[in-house]
Formats: sequence, structure tokens, C-alpha cells
Amino acid sequence: MVSCVAVFDIGKTNKKCILFDHYFNIIHEIEARFPEILDDDGYPCEDVDRLTAWLLATWKELEADERFDVVGVNFTTYGASMVHLNAQLKPATPLYSYLKPYPEDLEKQFYDRYGDKLTFATVTASPNLGMLNSGLQLYWLKYKKPELFAKITTSLHLPQYVSFLFSGNMVSEYTSIGCHTGLWNFETKCYHNWVYEENIISLLPRITEQSNTFGTTFRKKRIPAGIGLHDSSSALIPYLYKYTDPFLLLSTGTWGITLNPFAKENLTKEELQQDCLNFLTYNGQRVKASRMFIGNEHEEQVKKLASHYNKPADYFKIVTYNPAYSKPQPDEPVTPDDSTLTATKTTKLNIQLDLTQFETYEEAYHVLMQKITEPQVEAIRLAGEYNLSNFEYLLVDGGFSKNKIFMHLLQANFPDLNIVISENSQGTALGAAMILNIW
Repeated sequence: MVSCVAVFDIGKTNKKCILFDHYFNIIHEIEARFPEILDDDGYPCEDVDRLTAWLLATWKELEADERFDVVGVNFTTYGASMVHLNAQLKPATPLYSYLKPYPEDLEKQFYDRYGDKLTFATVTASPNLGMLNSGLQLYWLKYKKPELFAKITTSLHLPQYVSFLFSGNMVSEYTSIGCHTGLWNFETKCYHNWVYEENIISLLPRITEQSNTFGTTFRKKRIPAGIGLHDSSSALIPYLYKYTDPFLLLSTGTWGITLNPFAKENLTKEELQQDCLNFLTYNGQRVKASRMFIGNEHEEQVKKLASHYNKPADYFKIVTYNPAYSKPQPDEPVTPDDSTLTATKTTKLNIQLDLTQFETYEEAYHVLMQKITEPQVEAIRLAGEYNLSNFEYLLVDGGFSKNKIFMHLLQANFPDLNIVISENSQGTALGAAMILNIW
């Protein structure tokens, strides 16, 4: 029987239970997917009852599996989602989707009362994102669904709801509060005034530190149970444990997201307008984050290249770096689309390539990668507060870390940084396992 830590890693699509051994190797994984249901307005949402049933059934499944001895459990989930409990400590409302439209009249009412959008967004690191500002879901319930709101006794962020199912303890914690919820004042380091004025504070449990684990039962013995983490903050933990010198983390996929867990300055309006945000680490420290829509742009552009040059869709994977193709281009520089403080516009690229100017796929692809890398470099500088001499490492994970051209161009732009490719499989779950400090 192997001693292990269990982590429930709840994504929007995939729900997983992952077991880590003493060396933090993954030794077992259980995965499930559920179809969405409709909320009381007919909008798709997570089936909180089915999720709850799966969590508890999976725990019983582990108890029955004599290959594993679970010695601790923690939880990490997607953000911008809250579970509102009634007096019987059962969900009083659906688990509303953060993609659900926010009423314009209520949005106007809120900002008329509590400050203009840009000022509020700067103080709370929460651009106007509608339901993605999960704290404003409570404001919406109060004014649009007062009968439901009256039934709520406690509101939990999703990671803490999952933890509550196992420990019976209801708490709040920094990683969930600090992720564009509209709840947290990053300047005063406490809840924003509106939370008190609307008496939302009465629904929010006390804030506790990640070091304060609770307990749950596994095969009739008590084991530590974590309080849960927001997934983005959880993914940072393995790096914070491994690297003692300051670093930037560039996580690449659909987005290129640069995280700076060593930020020193408050978020400015100018940074916010460039799609730069703050959120909180597990111990309440500020993280500055910038993002660029590089993965999506790359995906669309390589389709055009494959069609034009009659190559396979993934031909770019075998293109190697050729310095002859890396030269200044006469075309206008790539600039992001206008960034606004709305949920519908994001930092996208607008790359225009005249493929008739390039004889080969390889040459065109080099130019494409230059045009993708340039704005990403600026986004890295932005997250680094334009003082990269403060950092020792630039860590790169995700799909672009395997792109030799991209990595070469990054190193050329940041010659004084140690650029490290990180292979961190299941990093979100790993962070939640490590923070328990069992081993």
C-alpha cells in the first residue's frame, strides 16, 4: 500500500482526482466530465449537485482501493465561481457560470455608487468583466433575485466549497479573493468598501492562511485536508518552492500569460489598460500578470501558411531556427487590438502577413514568429515592471516552450535572463499537494 496525497483538480471541462507519492510523482488519476445543466434563467452552468456527488463517491472509491493510503487531501478549482449555501448548508442557488451576461442597468447602478470603472478596476485589479467579477454575482443576486439572496447564509468560493465538503469548515482565502473578484482592495489589503456597505461581508467566512489545514476522515482515521486554492495561484507554488531567486513565469497555451510573483508596485491605470492584472499568491502576496493572445493567433496563422504553401497543418513543428530569416521586417509593427475594460474585448494580436513576399513556408514562419514574439516580449516587460534586472530567471512552460524559434527570439530579447524550459505536468494539482507540507 502506497502512502500518497490526493488532490481534487476541478476544471471547467475535466474533473480529476490525482494521487501523488512521496516524491510528488503521479501514481493514479481518476477523471470525469459532466454535461452542463441550465440555471434558473435557462443559461448553461455547472451541475453543482452532480459535482458534489462525484467528489464524495470518488473519495469512497479511494477508501475501497487498498493499493493506496491517502495521508492528506487538497483541492484546486477554476475561479470566478461561488457556491451560496442556505441555513441547511446546501446550495441555495445554481452554480452560476461566469460567462452569464451581467445586466447593464445593474452594472451602471454599481459603478454610479462605487466609482468609475477604471478607478474601481485599478484598486481591485478587477476590470469590468461582468460575472467574471465573482463578487459582483452577490450584488446581482441581492438586487435581481432578492428571494434567493434572502436564503443565503454563507457564500464560498468554489475551491473552499469543495474543501468544506470534506472538512465541514467554511473559510475564505487569498487566492480566490484576489482573482478579479471585485472584492479585494489591493491598496488597503482588505475588502473593498462596497462589500461592507452592501453587507456582503456578513456572507463571507473569515479569511484563513493556507498553513491552517483542517481534517477529514479516510478509512476512519483523521488526515489533513487543505482549504483549497484557485488554480492559477496553485500552479505557481511548485516554482515558488523550487526557485529562491526572483523569476518571471511565462505560461503559454491559448494565451501567453506572464506572472510576476515578486511585484513591488501597485497596479496603475496605464497597466490595467494594457490588460495587466494583479492577483494573490497563497500567502497573500501580490502577483502581477500580463497576457497576450499568442496561441490563438499562432493557430489561425499556421492554417493560412499550410494552405498557401501546401504543407501539413503541423508542419511548423519541424521548422528549425535559421538566422538568415530573422531580420527586421519593413511591414508595420504588430500592435495589440485596443484593450478595454470589458469582457468582450481582450488583448488579441492583429497580424497581417503578405505571403506572396516569402518564397518558402520556413521564411514566412520565421517572420510570423517574430511578429508573435514582439508583443509578447512587451507583455513580459510590463509584468516585470520594466525592470528585468530584478529577475534571475524567465521560466517558460506550455506549448511554446517546445518552439525553438520562439525560445531563440526570447533569449535574443532577454540576453541577461536565464531562460528555463519547464516541464511541469499537472502543475496546478502539484501545487495543491505541495502546500500541505506533509513531506
